[in-house]
Amino acid sequence: MKSKAQKLYLILAGLFIAALVSCNLIFQKFFSWSPFGIYTFEISVGIIPYPITFLVTDIISEIYGRKKANQVVVAGLFASVFVLGIVMLAESVQATYWSPVNDDTFSSVFGLTGISVGASMMAYLLAQFIDIRIFHFWKNLTKSKHLWLRNNFSTFASQLADTATVLGLLCFAGAIEWNKFEILLLNGFLFKVLMALIDTPILYLATGIIRKKFNLKFGEELKF
Repeated sequence: MKSKAQKLYLILAGLFIAALVSCNLIFQKFFSWSPFGIYTFEISVGIIPYPITFLVTDIISEIYGRKKANQVVVAGLFASVFVLGIVMLAESVQATYWSPVNDDTFSSVFGLTGISVGASMMAYLLAQFIDIRIFHFWKNLTKSKHLWLRNNFSTFASQLADTATVLGLLCFAGAIEWNKFEILLLNGFLFKVLMALIDTPILYLATGIIRKKFNLKFGEELKF
């Protein structure tokens, strides 16, 4: 049982880190999305995998507890810094004349990765720790009841902090123009709120399956 709990934790942690790192690598492409023609989002593709990070930390918080969730957050930080180092090293070497990707193309795609990672890491740490703290505040207050409440309340607050912080830092660094701040903040936050509402049934399903598999009682956490 302990071995299975560890394997599941590693899978969730791996998914979290992969989603986090991909956010920072692809953020420079923006797109429009109009779900059902109700509202048109203008957002970075980097935001697509980002809600997965909060879904995963909520699953870990619910099943493994606050300490394990915080450990994943710290691991994600180190992974992002490591990837940044690899990108900087790759950018520092000169491309051969026959390279399919030349120096200019590589720099245009990954040149702002350092700024992106720096901004997202500050916002990420703030948002993730807010998310985990509020999640467990509501969990303790409701005596482990109303999973939907702590999932959404924690995500809404943390995503607002995350979106405002990362956009503010990117604008300050000159990566994004300040006149885009308000619309990108609104679009980014609304998109993340929508994703939080969508992932609530996924969170119920995932935690329900895990609890059944490990025969966990209501409010009980896996320990290893």
